[in-house]
Amino acid sequence: MTIWIAIAATAVGCYLVKLAGLLVPAHTLERPVVQRLAALLPVALLAALTAQQTFSDNSSLVLDARAAGLAAAAVALMMRAPFLIVVGAAVAVTAGVRALGG
Repeated sequence: MTIWIAIAATAVGCYLVKLAGLLVPAHTLERPVVQRLAALLPVALLAALTAQQTFSDNSSLVLDARAAGLAAAAVALMMRAPFLIVVGAAVAVTAGVRALGG
């Protein structure tokens, strides 16, 4: 029964956040600071999720094949490679390191 309470509370919370977003006045959303924050926030969240998924294992810090793949993707990005090449480099390096026992 507790799980259903959590699901209901989450659903109500999501609805209230959506409602709060609709109630914000338009002139507030047109401020340059708000627009810049709205543009940069998804990038920051994606970077945080990537770091958490790459360098953590439960509650400990790890450095394994995922980190090597991320480094390969970073190098490919610095070389201005197309997105598909960046993903392919990350996959290839991660698979290679895991195949070598890392």
